[in-house]
Amino acid sequence: MLQAVTISKAPGKGVIYLPATIQESIPVTTVCFGSKSIPCTTVRTNNTSIKLTEDLWNSLLLPIDLSRIHFSIKDTTLHLGPLVGIFTSGFTPYLLRPIGERSRFFSKLLTAQKTISVCAYIFGEEHIDWENKLINGYYFTEEDGWKQAVYPFPSVIYDRLPNRKSERLKRSRIVKERMETEFTIPWYNPGFFDKLAIFERLDAEEQIQHYLPETQSAESIFQLEQMLRKYPSIYVKPIHGSLGKGIVQFYYEKKEGMYYARYERNEVQKLQKSVALEPLIKQALRGRPLQRFLVQQGIPLHINEGQVVDFRVHTNKDQHGVWQVTAIAAKRAGSGSATTHVKNGGKIVSLQELFEDLSTRQEVQKKLKKAALELSLSLERQLSGVIGEVGFDFGMDTDGRIWFFEANSKPGRSIFSHVDHREYEWLTRKLSLAFSIHVMNQQLNHDLAGLKL
Repeated sequence: MLQAVTISKAPGKGVIYLPATIQESIPVTTVCFGSKSIPCTTVRTNNTSIKLTEDLWNSLLLPIDLSRIHFSIKDTTLHLGPLVGIFTSGFTPYLLRPIGERSRFFSKLLTAQKTISVCAYIFGEEHIDWENKLINGYYFTEEDGWKQAVYPFPSVIYDRLPNRKSERLKRSRIVKERMETEFTIPWYNPGFFDKLAIFERLDAEEQIQHYLPETQSAESIFQLEQMLRKYPSIYVKPIHGSLGKGIVQFYYEKKEGMYYARYERNEVQKLQKSVALEPLIKQALRGRPLQRFLVQQGIPLHINEGQVVDFRVHTNKDQHGVWQVTAIAAKRAGSGSATTHVKNGGKIVSLQELFEDLSTRQEVQKKLKKAALELSLSLERQLSGVIGEVGFDFGMDTDGRIWFFEANSKPGRSIFSHVDHREYEWLTRKLSLAFSIHVMNQQLNHDLAGLKL
């Protein structure tokens, strides 16, 4: 089991100074940091910290400013870590902003590492030296900003690819395949969720059925007309969409005998009507095949200031591999918008702003937490790969019932722009790296299958 410890340099050569209280009966002959493994001798001391002679420190490529790390002794090897490689793409040649607009997000993510005693760096496919098992990764400090340094291959990889396009690139797929198969490095948060596949998988989970609106693969005009007879409105969504792009709301006004479509086009909210559904669909979907979309039951959502409201809930696994709710925020739709997304005019609001009554606010919060934790466990059971974080979109209807709309494997950060959500933002960053401690523990115990438990 990994334990946190203070670590520093010591004079001498080839020696590790270990506290006498640490598994004294086990001789340590090797020290390991990521893919680096160096022979050593050990000396037991009365100190509570671990000290390495400078030659070992440099050979392991330990960061100069490292002061706390986790350790575990297995067989005769002292393992230091986790060394987390955060894999992404979209690098620029400019050290001031090496990952472009996302540089700020990554800099904030890296500042969390010292508080949880892990070591992390950012890298892309182009920074890997496969032959020598080294990576010319990026790190960030408040004092010096962005710098590059040579690191060993990591003990754990955290997937932060920005979009499906980068994920589908052959070079990205090769990195994942080689790291996992050739070097047996565990990889968490792989892939973007397929919206339709999520609902199909969750159909197997009886205990969460009451959260699921009717959701189908969009196949025909007749199918959409049938659903509009059952529900006040329906939503047609791109199966591989994100950020609310391409979502269309359809509804039928019986008194008028008219179909309506509400959607966003070039940052302008559109509301079109027709006596027939087919021309509306062609116009709203820009002629794209229906088969690229799913159709979902519309829910009569909670209203605030004349606009519908939904909720974003983040869950993260902690250092013990236990799901935690790390953020809850509400999103109020913009005027005339089919969605609550900020880019479509939506506004982030806190639960306190939304529900002034304390008991009501606590009840809603309790329901959202329960739904998020139950669905996190269900997704983990149903999906392949090691999942460490999820962003859920929920709705609450006029009767107070919670409905699940979407799950995001790499949730956006827009809710943290609200001043009341800054603490949430810190917690999500902290736990997204803290989960690597659990992953490394499972790796050391040869129990990667247990990561899904």
